[in-house]
Amino acid sequence: MKNVIRYIERKTGEELTEKVYGQKALEFAYGEGLLSKILLPLTCRLSFSSKLYSYFQKSPKSRGKVRPFIETYGVDEKEFADRVETFGSFNEFFVRKLKSSCRPIEPNLKRAVLPADARYLVYPDLEKVDGFYIKGQKFSLSRFLDSPILARRFYNGSMVIARLCPSDYHRFHFPCDGVPSKPKRIDGPLFSVNPIALRKNLSILWQNKRFVTEIDSEEFGTVLYVEVGATMVGSVQQTFSPNHPVRKGDEKGYFQFGGSCVVLLFEKGKIQFDGDLIENSNRFIETRANYGESLGRAPQL
Repeated sequence: MKNVIRYIERKTGEELTEKVYGQKALEFAYGEGLLSKILLPLTCRLSFSSKLYSYFQKSPKSRGKVRPFIETYGVDEKEFADRVETFGSFNEFFVRKLKSSCRPIEPNLKRAVLPADARYLVYPDLEKVDGFYIKGQKFSLSRFLDSPILARRFYNGSMVIARLCPSDYHRFHFPCDGVPSKPKRIDGPLFSVNPIALRKNLSILWQNKRFVTEIDSEEFGTVLYVEVGATMVGSVQQTFSPNHPVRKGDEKGYFQFGGSCVVLLFEKGKIQFDGDLIENSNRFIETRANYGESLGRAPQL
């Protein structure tokens, strides 16, 4: 089937089919029908619909959605830092914290870690990339970063795409030690970042609202950290202090309700990704993994 999304579960190596939240709505919205072509751009460019939906997710009435959602998508509540009964709304469940013991951080300073619980694609050399979610789609780094200067610096570097599903833990973390800058906000619409949408139009990644942070790292040089907003994401909240040192695994922020995306960019030769991530990405298949696990190592000096 055209819209089946397959991924590799990193811990087991098993290839699985993703259970997509709101799949029928996604297929309609990003289909070929005339109605979708008219309504989709209008809806995604007006923040009112996302704000209204976010308002409902924060209301006490939305609490009734939490337990059915956990059961439908197999979310492991034993990992939660707080009991399910304490969540006052669906959004409180969505932005939940986890017990620190559930996500051990790879201790080797020469290794960067995954920044989120997500589905990953990695590309060691952006110059040689021929599509992310489907072969032949070209990626505009200059438009994505909204900076020709930064694009020239990273055009032959390495890239990580971390796609968060609504069922995932939605806080994101630093991949390495360093000093982060103040995030630069780039305004835009809020299209879906699900592969159903990206297979049709990769330019969503450089159209959507996003935030760019530069991390000055001793081990990995300058690392760009980009949060990409998406349909029904109420907001992107940054919880770190700019221009102050951070340790890898420290929380950077969180997404409120909706599917979301984090992108990392490394300069040429500054990281060697783990082999399993590269192998799966070469097959255009994502790897499902948790934050704190190894992403790759710094080059040997």
